[in-house]
Amino acid sequence: MNKPQRLRLEHLKTLEPATKTQEEVFKAYSDGQNLCISGAAGTGKTFISLYLALVDVMDNQTPYDRVIVVRSAVPTRDMGFLPGTQEEKEAAYTAPYEVIVNDLFDDGDAWNKLTQIHAVEFMTTSYLRGQTFNNAIVIVDESQNCNYHELCSIITRIGRDTKFVMCGDYYQSDFTKNNEKEGINQFIKILSHMTSFDIIEFGFEDIVRSGLVRDFIMTKELVDRGKL
Repeated sequence: MNKPQRLRLEHLKTLEPATKTQEEVFKAYSDGQNLCISGAAGTGKTFISLYLALVDVMDNQTPYDRVIVVRSAVPTRDMGFLPGTQEEKEAAYTAPYEVIVNDLFDDGDAWNKLTQIHAVEFMTTSYLRGQTFNNAIVIVDESQNCNYHELCSIITRIGRDTKFVMCGDYYQSDFTKNNEKEGINQFIKILSHMTSFDIIEFGFEDIVRSGLVRDFIMTKELVDRGKL
């Protein structure tokens, strides 16, 4: 199996879990589990998911040869409404992942290097039809903005030697209709009965971005619940 040559595993930073919940994620992943990770912004959900996936993809001893980041094209639900080529449309969504990948390799061109050789790929749920994901690690990011149909469509694309990781803040959604908001809960209920999945939830104490972010999110939650 051809693994990425322009960047190697030793070029990737070594990360250690910053909180007990992150430690749970690292362990569950190393145990071979598929993951459903939820929690507020700043808890490192996407960052550590990409890190763990890249470690496997860069390692010649694993069956994985690419990371596929999938997300919904909210608010239009169809990228066809956006102007430009598919690559130009995707640029509006890929920027956060480009920053993370470049940071993990301490290389400002790491994202471009890896996407050029298809070691890292990005797609939205608008382009899932006909796809089968083999030898891949699929990360569904901002999954709270996927409806039930989209989530079912993604997971049923999983093929051989492929791992499934979904990240999101299930209390924050761009949906306005309750039935769409409930789709994620229905999907997680199914996953909770599957022994191949671990469901891990981050709390306020896991927010590592900054003290300001932690204070804001905690205060916002109190205000939203009418306690302030």
